[in-house]
Amino acid sequence: MNRVHIKEFANQLGQTEAAVLLGMTQGGLSKAIRVGRDVYVTKQDDGTYTAEEVRPFPSQTIAKKSAA
Repeated sequence: MNRVHIKEFANQLGQTEAAVLLGMTQGGLSKAIRVGRDVYVTKQDDGTYTAEEVRPFPSQTIAKKSAA
């Protein structure tokens, strides 16, 4: 199995082909790259591709209380 960042994956194959292999739209792939999502693509033994996003836990930030 080979794990690469989604940006590198898209650069190697082109965004359209990369999106098809991941089961998503080219626009969705483009946006994920543009906003800097930390996604890694892995080629499975059967030739399919999966993607995982690395996010901090917990992923939601707690709103700060405003000083009144």
